Amino acid sequence: MIPTTSVPTTDKTQAGYTHSVGRDIARFFSFGNMSAIYLFILMFIVFSIWIPNKFFLPGVWRSLLDQQAIGGIAAVALVIPMVTGAINLAIGAQVAFGAMLTAVFLGPLSLPIWLQFPLIILIGAGIGALTGILITFARIDSIIATLGINSLLLGMIQLVSNGGLRVRYADKAPEYASISTMGVGGITLTFFIMIVVALAAWYVLERTPVGRRMYAVGMNPEGARLSGVNVKAIQIWALVAGGAIAGLAGALLQSRYVDGDPTIGVSYLLPALTAVFLGSTQFRGGRFNVWGSVVALYVLAIGINGLQLASLPSYVDDFFYGAALLLAVGVAAFPGTGARFAAIRRLLPWNRGAKGAPATAQGTEAGDGSPFRATMGTVDERRKEDLGRDA
Repeated sequence: MIPTTSVPTTDKTQAGYTHSVGRDIARFFSFGNMSAIYLFILMFIVFSIWIPNKFFLPGVWRSLLDQQAIGGIAAVALVIPMVTGAINLAIGAQVAFGAMLTAVFLGPLSLPIWLQFPLIILIGAGIGALTGILITFARIDSIIATLGINSLLLGMIQLVSNGGLRVRYADKAPEYASISTMGVGGITLTFFIMIVVALAAWYVLERTPVGRRMYAVGMNPEGARLSGVNVKAIQIWALVAGGAIAGLAGALLQSRYVDGDPTIGVSYLLPALTAVFLGSTQFRGGRFNVWGSVVALYVLAIGINGLQLASLPSYVDDFFYGAALLLAVGVAAFPGTGARFAAIRRLLPWNRGAKGAPATAQGTEAGDGSPFRATMGTVDERRKEDLGRDA
């Protein structure tokens, strides 16, 4: 018998493959995998030299953590349905509606806080369920459906505020403001709530079978359906979860104000959307993910905050977020940009719903033993198999 030897290789499909911890570490710390961290380091150096007397003030950093906490919760609420392939462009209106309802419940209706809080979350979940039904059963594209929901919610805000008037509640529930002021070490409770919400969402998406099914639906809904996944239920429940979290963000946001303002909350859409798109290229490249979104949100906020500390106009944040969003989507749409932008490409209108799209990126790069890795072929191949069995 002729002895055989295996040649060391880096290809997992070949005999002789050897796992290298050093290679994994190098890949994790590569610029492509965590470019947001390296961008933060660059901005830190630039602002440290440019405005050291302002940039290093402890109050600046505590304020940054607190101010972006609501945006972080909104980004988590947005990333959950986007994992399943549904874009929620009503996230800002959902946050605003939750904030306004909080003022109405605590003020004119005089509800206790222990009842108001779960009611806001349940109403947010109901809005998510309605959105999911419109997308899955009425077959309305998620962009159109959520734009419609956005308009309806803005109208509802005007309705419950009597035509856009402020609704005062602080006289009846003065203790509610303590939610936005209490904390540890100058860091408010809102930031810690954001961390808990992000941890819970990350665990479900990355460590449970439900999360793997959600990624499978977002990657290839037809392939997931043929593999036994209830695609409609997955998308609806993802939007329900996102709606509940958006309601929570609105309730927390209102604690920062003494009265309900119909204009607050809507502006959270652009930062959250930008963070989720950019975050999809971080850590789990090619997949929408929680920590990539949160890190991207704070890195962008640090850049904006630094520019404002340098006495640039306050409206620079709109330019900053808009440019970042256009850059992320523009690069993803350009041919040959690689798997890191695959999640964004799948959500582009001219790519969603394409037939015969192969299973890539979100399911195959997970490395998590998902059963869908082996079953997600092309849509056409699955249809041929079904036709053969029927014959």
